[in-house]
Amino acid sequence: MTIRSDFLIIGGGIAGAGAAARLAPDASVTLLEMEDAPGRHATGRSAAIFIRNYGNATLRALNATSEPVLDCPDGLSDQSLLSARGEMLVATEDELDAFYTYLEGAEGMEVLSADEAVGLFPLLRKEKIAAVAIERAAKDIDVDRLLQGFLRLAKQHGAKIETCAPAETIQRRDGLWCVTTPAETYEAPILINAAGAWADVVAERAGVTKVGLQPMRRSAAIVPPPDGLDVTSWPLVASAAETWYAKPDAGKFMVSPADEDPVEPHDAWADDMVLAEGLHRFEQMMNMEVARVEHSWAGLRSFVKDRTPAVGFASDADGFFWLAGQGGYGVQTAPALSQLVADLCLHRKSDLPLDVVQALDPSRLI
Repeated sequence: MTIRSDFLIIGGGIAGAGAAARLAPDASVTLLEMEDAPGRHATGRSAAIFIRNYGNATLRALNATSEPVLDCPDGLSDQSLLSARGEMLVATEDELDAFYTYLEGAEGMEVLSADEAVGLFPLLRKEKIAAVAIERAAKDIDVDRLLQGFLRLAKQHGAKIETCAPAETIQRRDGLWCVTTPAETYEAPILINAAGAWADVVAERAGVTKVGLQPMRRSAAIVPPPDGLDVTSWPLVASAAETWYAKPDAGKFMVSPADEDPVEPHDAWADDMVLAEGLHRFEQMMNMEVARVEHSWAGLRSFVKDRTPAVGFASDADGFFWLAGQGGYGVQTAPALSQLVADLCLHRKSDLPLDVVQALDPSRLI
């Protein structure tokens, strides 16, 4: 049996789910996810933080467009997906160049004294702080509620969400993309490649030129704070050189070595040595020792060479649409990118500035 739709999406993470939600009101959509549930990989392992100043100029524009949707997620949730957190950027003497580079073009960053920083995050070693700034408007994102909101909206408008459905073969014939899975065959004139770390694998399977996607491992661990400390309302704190960051999480710390180790696409796990080195860097800035690691994991952040997502139709394959390379920005840019996907695929004018849309065009990478 062959199932035909207007749009066929490969990948059930936040990107694919968002695209399905925005396309489904105006077209028939089928989403294929290789795992037994959507969001198993990068989406489910996100640091879950919205930082307006995170990323290059294109990404900051996407962040700005996404924030109102995350705050007032009409149709996705009955309350905001954001909650107060704040992000504090801390620099040692040898990180000052990175610190000032980050502040260039940043909005809403407030420079603090070392005393003020310690007042907000009392475990910081004051003598190590050469410079510090805070983005008070940085917020936690309820990632699962966003993902489930996208999926629910897509289903309400008739989208089919198929799990345990890896795309085994992908062919273009008679103006249609034909995808076979272990159970069914699916067809659509437009195929949206939202396969995350596997996006270049999907392209190769489809005979489409790859964009040079590189998955990179990012590890994290849950560690308890010193006894008696309530860290619930503390901000996320990160090194200016991105060598570690720590975020309060359910009364404990989620600490990451901020690693970016190139790997092949796979179900990632934390490297013990990389994690230990990152925890050591965290300890060097803190008046605490990591007594134990309660849980650790890793996810894959996938980038192309300019670290800007690839979003748009392929220049060398009819009906093949790229939605890939979101790196560590996929969740917080999902509202903007999902709307852009729908606008481009349905031939509508995007509200995003033209230079942003052009900066995302995957043809720049071919």
